[in-house]
Amino acid sequence: MNATLLIELLTEELPPKALPRLAASFAQTLCDELKKMQFVAADAEASVFASPRRLALSLPEVLAVQPEQHLTRKGPAVSAGMKDGKPTPALAGFARSCGVEVADLITLNDGKQDVYAWQTVKAGQSLSDVLSDLVALALKKLPVPKLMRWGDSDHQFVRPVHGLVLMHGATLIAGSVLGLSSRTQTLGHRFLSSGVVAIGHADAYEATLESEGHVVARFGERRERIRQQLAQAAERLGATLASDDALLDEVTALVEWPVVLEAGFEAEFLAVPQECLILTMQQNQKYFPLLDAQGRLMNRFLLVSNLASRDPSAVIQGNERVLRARLSDARFFFEQDQKVRLESRLARLADVVYHNKIGSQLERVERLQAIAGGIAERLGADVQLARRAARLAKADLVSDMVGEFPELQGIMGMHYARLDGEAEPVALAIEGHYHPRFAGDSLPQGAVATAVALADKLETLVGIWGIGLIPTGDKDPFALRRAALGVLRMVLELPLDLKELLALTAATFADGKLAPAVADDVFAFCLERLKNFLAAEYRADEVEAVLALAPTRLQPLPVLLAAVAAFKRLPEAAALAAANKRVNNILKKAGAAPGPVDAALLVEAAEQALHAAVRDLTGKVDATFAAGDYATALAMLSQLKEPVDAFFDTVMVMAEDGAIRANRIALLANLAALFNRVADISLLAD
Repeated sequence: MNATLLIELLTEELPPKALPRLAASFAQTLCDELKKMQFVAADAEASVFASPRRLALSLPEVLAVQPEQHLTRKGPAVSAGMKDGKPTPALAGFARSCGVEVADLITLNDGKQDVYAWQTVKAGQSLSDVLSDLVALALKKLPVPKLMRWGDSDHQFVRPVHGLVLMHGATLIAGSVLGLSSRTQTLGHRFLSSGVVAIGHADAYEATLESEGHVVARFGERRERIRQQLAQAAERLGATLASDDALLDEVTALVEWPVVLEAGFEAEFLAVPQECLILTMQQNQKYFPLLDAQGRLMNRFLLVSNLASRDPSAVIQGNERVLRARLSDARFFFEQDQKVRLESRLARLADVVYHNKIGSQLERVERLQAIAGGIAERLGADVQLARRAARLAKADLVSDMVGEFPELQGIMGMHYARLDGEAEPVALAIEGHYHPRFAGDSLPQGAVATAVALADKLETLVGIWGIGLIPTGDKDPFALRRAALGVLRMVLELPLDLKELLALTAATFADGKLAPAVADDVFAFCLERLKNFLAAEYRADEVEAVLALAPTRLQPLPVLLAAVAAFKRLPEAAALAAANKRVNNILKKAGAAPGPVDAALLVEAAEQALHAAVRDLTGKVDATFAAGDYATALAMLSQLKEPVDAFFDTVMVMAEDGAIRANRIALLANLAALFNRVADISLLAD
């Protein structure tokens, strides 16, 4: 009999941030196992339910009994199964393990040889015989870092479990998981439900839970209802929401029957920087702040209640009272912080350890000043403003507000710098030096902010790498990959030499603190990160060809890559790439570098023609390259196809005469240098 399978685990409130992941894992494991055992079709899809107090799924068209299993066991090869007309020990043992006589075995070909085999039909298992074990397996595979026990039992789960529903259609499947016996009843909303909710049929689970239990069981449905209610309330107030999807997901995981309410707070709190107020509302209270048409925080906010009541005023007032206390704390921290200038906080950074091998945050600040000043000079920016911003960039780390809300580092420094009367570029750089904080984040605005942001990330990269804390596998505790990506995104838009910047950074550390070759190692690491970054927009072979030359200035890369792409479209490109690959292989074995070619030793017409073509083209290519016209420089190489083909068709490079051989290798080295002026085109060969 085919019917819908329903599985529900009723628990105490589950971790909200982990709820979608737990539900998806629970459903995926059960579906995979049921498909593997052929209880359900391979393309069957489950409905996944996840609320604060339940993980559940329903799966349609599930068999009550598994299909018959046609089993084949393969044994010894026929050629080795008999000796002198008698079964070998291996064959006799195989028959015994199958519970049959040798005469009952069959022979078949396994694709390589004929073998003895035993075929049998095994009756399918009942769903009720295996389901409890499958549920237990799915629970063990959940991505849960910590488990807990409850009551006097030895069972463990992320939260105490109070109920188990196992139903096939309208039929209860008897089973036990975590010490609980299955049933056809569940519990609805803690306050809105009248008590036990009976599930008459697996197909009716979602509708019954909503109508009788006041629970919107499906996570996505609940999320969409909240989103719509929030949007309608914000539109009614002429506002926009100052929140992200992460908060919406978390709130969805906290409620079973969402009702959006509007509340407010005293306008006097708006004197506190709005970032502080928004973070307090979102992080501590899970409220949705509102912005006016100018992007300024309003003293109104939205909250998602887990209750529907005729008079929600008590709920609104209670939440306003709690928020008022939180905002009072934020205002107190802000007012206390203003009693001390940023400059005077610097001494306290000496007591904040950055890393025990490379000193305190104050020592780090001194390095940042030197690096930021050097970068600003190269950018033609105000060196003194860059040094000042770098000096104050970390001062807010020892402020009360950042101590309470670490996410506000940089933001509070910007506000305090303005209150201290610092120049606006300095204030903006204090906030902007953390950018980009993640993939897709905005870059710092202005040359001063860019100089400090680069300094901050370069210092982290070189310092942490230099003491041996190199990223491995998925371990990157100091986020060096993210720092490298931030550096690359900025340098791609600036006329800066990355290798020069790394050397500048390494020089700010005391002698002996870092590994000797740290600048070179970090440069190689950055190039690898750059390959991954560029691969999202360009072909991998084109990226490899350009980065094979290890360019230290990255700003021209988009033009270089476009030039390589245009070269690949030339009819001569494939042949020239293959020839360059051949040249590189010869030079690699010979260990030769470009050098003068002795025209007197060019005895073959083809090598004379190639030498003349390389000599005539080198100046033109160099001039075109210097002018930044990389596409034309590469296109000029097409003129070499015929002389290169003729050379390899008629000239023996490894001549017996040592002088002639060396001269031909020198000619190829000069050819390779010309080939690789823009990119290593050998990497474009198929």
